[in-house]
Amino acid sequence: MKTKNELPECPVATSVSLIGGKWKILIIRNLIERPWRFNELQRDIDGISHKVLTDSLREMIDAGLIYRHDFQVLPPRVEYGLTELGKEMLPIIDALADFGDYYKSVIK
Repeated sequence: MKTKNELPECPVATSVSLIGGKWKILIIRNLIERPWRFNELQRDIDGISHKVLTDSLREMIDAGLIYRHDFQVLPPRVEYGLTELGKEMLPIIDALADFGDYYKSVIK
């Protein structure tokens, strides 16, 4: 996790640094429902590569937004889910979804 000194002064820039980009929001969107396995996420998020998904998950784990649970079984089983800190992002995701619905309703 970064220290406060390593984060931008602007709170919006801080939020964007945590969840910015094309894929992180979509990963969080899925994890709202329940914990997901890596392959489930990759299949559900159309167009995301193995490397980008791996990197995005690692970055969000490092930021404290999601967790990785390794069940220590064979065959290997790992799940990703939202931490309590990550769940604080739910109103942001809901607001984005609401705006998306509104936007679709007003354009021709």
